[in-house]
Amino acid sequence: MQYIIDSADTKAIKRCVEFFPVAGVTTNPTIISREHSSDFKGLISEIRSIIGPDRMLHIQTTSDIAEDIVAEAVELKKIAGGDFYIKVPVSAEGLKAIQVLKGMGIKVTATAIFTQQQAMLAALAGADYVAPYINRLDNIVSDGVHVVEEIVQLFQKHDIPTKVLAASFKNVEQVHKVAMVGCPAVTINPELFDQLIYHPLTLYAVDAFTADWEMVYGDKKVIDLLK
Repeated sequence: MQYIIDSADTKAIKRCVEFFPVAGVTTNPTIISREHSSDFKGLISEIRSIIGPDRMLHIQTTSDIAEDIVAEAVELKKIAGGDFYIKVPVSAEGLKAIQVLKGMGIKVTATAIFTQQQAMLAALAGADYVAPYINRLDNIVSDGVHVVEEIVQLFQKHDIPTKVLAASFKNVEQVHKVAMVGCPAVTINPELFDQLIYHPLTLYAVDAFTADWEMVYGDKKVIDLLK
């Protein structure tokens, strides 16, 4: 299971990298625009410097013509360096671009996926990851987790190596459910990382451990008793 940070907030990314076992960062035009950065290249370079060369960095194209998507991918790869993926929305032009990029050796994440067949076509075009949107499907009275489950099953049944990178989460339950149906990767906002490890009984247990310890050893820590 891969946990990826869905953000361009460098402070939040830095904190997640410090505390959580993250596999990389995903961005999209909306996420980038929230940072109001006048230096797009600088922002991408800073994110890369935070996560290092070995973690994934997924950056989305803003073009909708195959030739332009490819051109953006080539230039973005130069700036991002390291383990880079170009995110391409699924459309006829997007599928054309994915096939060209595959031939060039540039890794691709097919995004804005809402159906199983969109995912299948993107995978057959050569996408390394497909990114279905969970919460957006739930919002239209669909079942995002079920869509992910069937995509995973399709790939397994047809021996397709493409991975599912589930996106668009609003709560921990959604993350847990896609994990339970075999989804190999999720991209979530920084706040959800903290929610994944939160439970009031954990806090209660830690407080109880501390109270019991302090009754005997006061404010001394284990390291103090080992010196």
